[in-house]
Amino acid sequence: MPNSYRANGRVVLLVDDEPDILELLELALRKMGLDVDKAANVRDALARLAARRYDLCLTDMRLPDGEGMQVVRHIAQHNLDVPVAVITAHGNMENAVTALKAGAFDYLNKPVSLDQLRALVKSALSLPQPGPSGDKMLLGQSPAMQKVRDLIERVARSQAPVHVSGESGSGKELAARLIVQSGARRDQSMVAVNCGAIPENLMESEFFGYKKGAFTGADKDRDGFFQAAHGGTLFLDEVADLPLAMQVKLLRAIQEKRVRKVGATGEEPVDVRIISATHHDLAERVKQGKFRQDLYYRLNVIQIQMPALRESREDIPEIAQRILERLRGDADANFSEDALKALQSYSFPGNVRELENIIERAMAMCSSGVIEEQDLLLVPVGHDQSDNPSLSSKYPLPKYLDQVERQALLEALEQTGFNRTAAAKLLGLTFRTIRYRMERLGIKDPHGAGDEE
Repeated sequence: MPNSYRANGRVVLLVDDEPDILELLELALRKMGLDVDKAANVRDALARLAARRYDLCLTDMRLPDGEGMQVVRHIAQHNLDVPVAVITAHGNMENAVTALKAGAFDYLNKPVSLDQLRALVKSALSLPQPGPSGDKMLLGQSPAMQKVRDLIERVARSQAPVHVSGESGSGKELAARLIVQSGARRDQSMVAVNCGAIPENLMESEFFGYKKGAFTGADKDRDGFFQAAHGGTLFLDEVADLPLAMQVKLLRAIQEKRVRKVGATGEEPVDVRIISATHHDLAERVKQGKFRQDLYYRLNVIQIQMPALRESREDIPEIAQRILERLRGDADANFSEDALKALQSYSFPGNVRELENIIERAMAMCSSGVIEEQDLLLVPVGHDQSDNPSLSSKYPLPKYLDQVERQALLEALEQTGFNRTAAAKLLGLTFRTIRYRMERLGIKDPHGAGDEE
């Protein structure tokens, strides 16, 4: 770290009653160009925090007159702009998690690794003030969405693990990216991993990498997700899908901040912030024995619950309009008032992702540049959407597209009394095209009538 820190007058408060540890930390920090103040107990630490401003506080958890948690809580309760990290006994993750939940920036295990200390200090002293620029990515002014944005702003300064929960399509990865963009690691890599998409026999090598010759086909050394995210953020999407054996290895990597490549004899340090997400109820998975409780507590230090779209109906017009503007490009398109009302009354089991799919389909269906209610092809309120294959299953794609087309043709034909000429005009097709498509999809006039071209 550059010596500019000395010129900037950066000062770190060390709180510990062990002279050897204080001396080690002080020497390391001064070599980084930082000034150091020391306190041997809670009382002295609080007095020093009241007397001057510090750029970082590093406190042991066990002190003669109390606990380092008192220092952490004091800083949080008095809104002091001081990142605080705690030093915990080796393997005592319960204390570390408690401190992170109380507002600690990060933690170090004893014996303290100087490499991890330097990484922690670098992150702490380069923390930006989260700005509003990313708010535009999470649209809506509903109380639920405001709460999410407030939480993202608060957790962005921390290095604590964050778990983002919510239904499929509710924007969990978007929330994770906003946390990264507002934090100290915004200029570093964010590696997103879909835990449910990796074959179980490849998980260890994918996460931790492997050495040349570790197995058949390993013709060279290869880094894993942890090494690729070193200095940045590792986003574990659908983390509930991890098998139990991999959960054990992941827990150790997170706790120790070290990983061992497949086929390697030694470990290597890694500095990553963990953000996880899943649409499953992780607490319920723990009860079912499908997810380790210790890993659950390690990942779920700070939780952000993404609201379902139906819980923020007042936001639907704004979100829909923004999606339409992005999809249409230079084309002129808009929503009718009835179309917006229909969207606000729809349940959206697929949330924002489904809204985008509906709008994209409606743009293809509308003929006047204005998306009408019938262009949306929504299931009426009260109908079981699982009965409508065009909205419940998107795969395989050819079958799904045939179902969408069939539904659109039937609606147009019903509106025109099965007059194929009028229906073709309504759909923007030629008579020959609609006749061909009806034959291909097996659509017949229930009255047996037909009209010529």
